[in-house]
Amino acid sequence: MNLLLKSSIVNPNAAISITGSKSETNRLLVLQALYPNLTLENTSNSDDSEVMTKALQSNDAVIDIHHAGTAMRFLTAYFAIQEDREVVLTGSSRMKERPIKILVDALRQLGAEISYEENDGFPPIRIKGKKLTQNKVSLAANVSSQYISALLLIAPKLENGIELTLEGEITSVPYIKMTLSLLNEIGVETSFENNKIEVQPQFVIRNSKFVIESDWSSASYYYSIIALSEIGTEITLSSYKINSLQGDSVLATIYNEFGVETTFQENTILLKKVKQSSFTIHHSPLNNSPDIAQTIAVTCFGLGIGCHLTGLHTLKIKETDRLQALKNELEKLGALVTISDDSLTLQPTDSILSNIKIKTYQDHRMAMAFAPLALKVPILIEEAEVVSKSYPTFWEDLKSIGFTIKEE
Repeated sequence: MNLLLKSSIVNPNAAISITGSKSETNRLLVLQALYPNLTLENTSNSDDSEVMTKALQSNDAVIDIHHAGTAMRFLTAYFAIQEDREVVLTGSSRMKERPIKILVDALRQLGAEISYEENDGFPPIRIKGKKLTQNKVSLAANVSSQYISALLLIAPKLENGIELTLEGEITSVPYIKMTLSLLNEIGVETSFENNKIEVQPQFVIRNSKFVIESDWSSASYYYSIIALSEIGTEITLSSYKINSLQGDSVLATIYNEFGVETTFQENTILLKKVKQSSFTIHHSPLNNSPDIAQTIAVTCFGLGIGCHLTGLHTLKIKETDRLQALKNELEKLGALVTISDDSLTLQPTDSILSNIKIKTYQDHRMAMAFAPLALKVPILIEEAEVVSKSYPTFWEDLKSIGFTIKEE
């Protein structure tokens, strides 16, 4: 499905309700499977979370998680401790190109029995669940935080808990802290000092209910829309907390530079364009929030300013190589972009080519990050249905705030 987007102004009093954080939901779904007396509210309606739910409820010998990278990582750890259960975890052709070796090696340090079905180091993998009695494990600190979180989520169910040593400089600290905070909230003891994380065993928990905060990554597209709008434009989003566990809540600080003011109300945030951007080059180290890199790059391009984004090494192993994909599609629109293994640099420009087809590379964030440019020029998004991975109602929500969208 290809969609043509046009817009000139956001409706006054626009308000959007966004479902729960995908990151929090997927962590809590694993914890709920381990502790069935945990109940969840405001769970994410994303494809990824639905895939996770179905996989955790499945009794099949082969479980296909399609494009869901989080599910692949979290479920690898989860099934490793399901005694007397054997499963093969597989996924899409792209998933079979995404590395899993670091996590498999770490689980093997704990005594897990996991083998590769096709290519060494990549899915599909065969997991023979067993009781894990080892508790010391180490891995590189600069790997995807999902590998680390996968280990931490199963840790309280291990006989001796876990003592995890991270070697080198740690990246994506907020996502690690999110996992530890969720464990703390259900009564699990943890500590995180220097490069060592400890999680104590906790075989049962009290009856608990958890209301999941809405997804900050999804909010990023509305920050971009407000940044690209006229002064005075505003949107209300719900439901958000001022003391968020999500690393992407840094949006409120970053987009202040683009003239977007964030006001926290009871359980909502009000985004308002209060001034024009006054700088020519934006700098952001995004080690702790790489998922908003695409949104920020497109915002800068739409505003005619340059940017230098760093800490992006994990983007190369996402749904697509996001750095290369960003470079490809921004250059179609007339941008000048250079990339390295962990950075993207965009030169300031004062023109945007219109009616350009944006390829999404089966990546939901490519589709949503480029959509706000419709406020500047008509733009065509290819394979627009890909947004269902994290935000199924995205296009309907854009229509509700004033975007004209038609299928081409």
